[in-house]
Amino acid sequence: MKFTLGTKQHMTQVFSEDGAVHPATVLSAGPMTVTQVKTKATDGYDAVQVAFGSRKEKNISKAVRGHLKGVNARFIKEFRTADPSAYKVGDRIDLSAFAAGDLVEVSAVSKGKGYQSVIKRHGFSGQPRSHGQKHSENAPGSISGGLRNKVPKGMRMAGRMGGERITVKNLTVVGVNPETNELLISGAVPGRRGTLVEVRG
Repeated sequence: MKFTLGTKQHMTQVFSEDGAVHPATVLSAGPMTVTQVKTKATDGYDAVQVAFGSRKEKNISKAVRGHLKGVNARFIKEFRTADPSAYKVGDRIDLSAFAAGDLVEVSAVSKGKGYQSVIKRHGFSGQPRSHGQKHSENAPGSISGGLRNKVPKGMRMAGRMGGERITVKNLTVVGVNPETNELLISGAVPGRRGTLVEVRG
């Protein structure tokens, strides 16, 4: 399994050989440093912990600073792996494992959209716009029966939208540039510019 961490930069377009234009997202997926290797014997599961990015040392707690052992990192993430013995602490992981045409899944936190009604948040059609309707075009309608005396769990209602972890599968790697640590992925990727993005292949 191949994986990397990156930050979302911007969107662009890529032309295929037949002249068709395809939207693509540019990720700044710099090299990662292995900070811990977890095995079933010691931790109960196989995984690799990696560090990515950089930040001021004064903004890193002493506990994390001691765990990183001199590695300056902004993000720390884990990736499950079937062969943890292939990694050791201090290894650098770059984009050499990725190639154009690879299918990947991308995980990131989506943009926050604030408090939204059920029409935007859940795709409801709303109430009729005529025949005596007055101020309830965006109302959700009935939320329960009269004898229940409470709102059922999981009832779709208005509320805060966005700011959730979203995974998009079956995206295609359009291009890889190991020199500039840039990864081009077809289509849109969740999140705003600067959002941490996890890529798994």
